[in-house]
Amino acid sequence: MASQQIEIFWHDLVEDIRANRVVLPALPDIALRTRKLLEDRNGTTSQLTRVINADVVLTTRLLRVVNSPLHRAHDQIEDIRSAITRLGNTNVRSVVTSLAMEQLYQNKLASPLKRKFLARNWEHSVHVAAHCYIIADNYTPLNADEAMLAGLVHDIGKLPILEYAEMLPDIAADETALNRLLDVLHTRVGALVLGSWKFPPELIAAAAEHEDLDREPGTDADYTDVVIVANLLSYIGTDHPYTRLDWSAIPAFERLALTPEESIAVINNAREQINEIKQLLVG
Repeated sequence: MASQQIEIFWHDLVEDIRANRVVLPALPDIALRTRKLLEDRNGTTSQLTRVINADVVLTTRLLRVVNSPLHRAHDQIEDIRSAITRLGNTNVRSVVTSLAMEQLYQNKLASPLKRKFLARNWEHSVHVAAHCYIIADNYTPLNADEAMLAGLVHDIGKLPILEYAEMLPDIAADETALNRLLDVLHTRVGALVLGSWKFPPELIAAAAEHEDLDREPGTDADYTDVVIVANLLSYIGTDHPYTRLDWSAIPAFERLALTPEESIAVINNAREQINEIKQLLVG
């Protein structure tokens, strides 16, 4: 697909979003209500507990997470109020959003090609999210659960592209054209989606800038650096073009105080923990 065609697709998509002819993906109601309470200074743990307890799937997921080895609870936690206190607001928000993301990627009514893309993108997002957690937890002062969330949403822009492409039969049936659109436009669209969800700027930046391997935002490592490195590591063992680059020249590694070789060793040594994280994310 030529660059001009891609820009036309982008222009038409943005125009249709502005005219409400295309609606960006929305977080499920339970995620919206939970996030609203978490962001409300007057919100209470009791209110949050009631909202979460009303959703069986979310309740189950939250208890699984708080009792997982990641959070090293000394005693088994069996009620949501204690889970919220143990995890803290940031981690609760991450769990809620990760569950919402999983639901967004499940569309049994989609065409076979779209389902293929959705499944592949979700698997990749979970893989990157797990790597993000390990990197942030071991090499940065950043919140590891927030880093995991950044990895989970870094490719969220692909959802509206797939949705919009289904209205264009010539593109919807062309896997090569779809791949090209997703590669070029997903960071732009991702920033739109996370902006509409009122995500914090640092997570919007992770979606918008994770393909900019030469970015120089400053001296301190941020969530985008973590996602960049995790994304690169996720392609090890594949023929992706990123595996043929000189990773030592990518500034994100320097800001994380990691060499590419060290980062690979970290991931290899954390296989068991990575699998645990992925199991938590996929239900």
